[in-house]
Amino acid sequence: MDASTIDPMRPRLARVRSRRRDGPQVWTLEIDAGPEARSGFSAGQFNMLSALGVGEVPISFSGDPTEPRRIVHTIRAVGAVSTALAHLGVGATLGIRGPFGVGWPLAEAVGQDVVLVAGGLGLAPLRPAVYHLLAQRSRYGQITLLYGTRSPAEILFRRELNAWRRRADLSVEVTVDHALGAWDGHIGVVTALIERAHLAARHTTALVCGPEIMMRFAAEALAAALIPSESIYLSMERNMQCGVGLCGHCQFGGLLLCRDGPVIRYDRLRETLRVREL
Repeated sequence: MDASTIDPMRPRLARVRSRRRDGPQVWTLEIDAGPEARSGFSAGQFNMLSALGVGEVPISFSGDPTEPRRIVHTIRAVGAVSTALAHLGVGATLGIRGPFGVGWPLAEAVGQDVVLVAGGLGLAPLRPAVYHLLAQRSRYGQITLLYGTRSPAEILFRRELNAWRRRADLSVEVTVDHALGAWDGHIGVVTALIERAHLAARHTTALVCGPEIMMRFAAEALAAALIPSESIYLSMERNMQCGVGLCGHCQFGGLLLCRDGPVIRYDRLRETLRVREL
């Protein structure tokens, strides 16, 4: 079926092809959406996934955009819907709508250095961007991944992080808030890694994803490192329901995050991020 004929408001039935645990309460699902699957997605976009009889939530893609037929989502079981989705077994049925939203500005970043700053589960929506950058490595300058999480036990995608660390054309730094035992890496917040990264500010595009307070401080640290606000991009989350900018549930200031985001330039977000009530 042509993608243009698919009703974006009607979930398509899909099945879980594989399921892997990637951290405490975190599971990665590969989904078979059948012949109605669209022909790809952009790094940073999301699908609306529904646990039948429970509800629907937005979940970013975490798979490789160079393999457009593989639909991969990484889910933390925190609420009723995400818990139901994360606990689906292989062969189980779910609903899927999408892809939706604005992705990471990877075409605009060609010729630039790229720094990716991830906090906690925020590494999942950034993983497709890493795949894209490495698949087209010659088109970009220095690539730096800075990842912070609460403890070593909560580090996601360990196998890939270790493989990326072994590459000569990618710099990877990981920090944790606290650690016991054999951990010999950085301890502290991810913004400290930004200060030590020695970024070429005027030639750098920054991609940031994680808890909102972490993104606010990370964006401020990147701006303090003289990266222009219009070169810093954040992936925002809110309570999305329609996915196409109709219902208004994901309004953030003057933006509808499902339509105008989730990836939005920092200069469009800076003042609204400072309003605590939002």
